[in-house]
This record gives sequence, structure tokens and C-alpha cells, in this order.
Amino acid sequence: MAKRIDASTLDLTEKVVALNRVSKTVKGGRIFKFTALVVVGDGNGIVGFGLGKASEVPDAIRKGMEDAKKNLKRISLKGNTIPHEVIGEFGAGRVLLKPAAEGTGVIAGGPVRAVMEAVGIKNIRTKCLRSNNPQNVVSATMQGLESLRNAEQVAAIRGKNAADIAKA
Repeated sequence: MAKRIDASTLDLTEKVVALNRVSKTVKGGRIFKFTALVVVGDGNGIVGFGLGKASEVPDAIRKGMEDAKKNLKRISLKGNTIPHEVIGEFGAGRVLLKPAAEGTGVIAGGPVRAVMEAVGIKNIRTKCLRSNNPQNVVSATMQGLESLRNAEQVAAIRGKNAADIAKA
């Protein structure tokens, strides 16, 4: 199992991706609560997301940040893009992530853009293929990023060195 990343040692940036108000009807009227989807990252390959729920917006955001800091993941990068093309899937959400040349910038929609900026990717092309639900899109993006492998990781799995993998 991967070693847990300590959030207290990192300089993390937080971004609220989505706020949602939900209501429950009771005998005395309606009760409103809020959910906040938050992405945190250090801009250098570490990113996490969390969901917070509370009766007040600031409390929901705080809970979402705490949850995101508990779920930090290290992402394999190649410079300031990703090593290879990948499709991330979660529920009905499906996100295509393609590496891009220097100067392309981040071509991504709202939820995906928040994750890319948090992880520190500067050049990438993305496309949401099915659902545009922010929670599923962020989860699919994270699943795709976690599945990325660089040449050294592939070489270690195959029992070869990275130079042989790069030539093939």
C-alpha cells in the first residue's frame, strides 16, 4: 500500500469546485443544507479532493478541505504535462486526458481545470465524454491521473531499464 502523504508539510492551494444546496421538507417547513466539492494540491504532482456537508457554507467548505487533505495522491508527471493519454472513468463520468506540447495551456472544463491547476499541470487537452456531474467528473479525472505511469515505473514492473522502454 502506498505511503500516506502528510498534508501539514505541504503548501497546499484550495479550490472550491462546486457548491450545492439541498433541502429537506419537514413538518415545520424546509431545512437547507450545503455540500461543497473541494480540490487541494501543491502544484507539484500532489492532489486530492473531498466532499463536505453542513448546514452552513463555510463549514461545508472547511469539512471538504479536511477530507481532501486526508485523500492526497501523488501523480506521475512528465515535465508540466502527463506521460501518456488516458481515459478516467467513475460512475457515469468519463474524462479523456491527452498530453500537450509546451505552450498549449490547460484546455479543460471547470471541474477538470480545477484538478489540473491543483496538481500543477500546465499543458494538457481534456474532454468530458459522458456525465458532466462535477463529483463524477472530478472522481473520473483523479482515477485517470492515478493510473498514469512513467517510463521508470513501467520498466520496474517489466524488470527492464527505462532506456529499453523508451526506445520501444
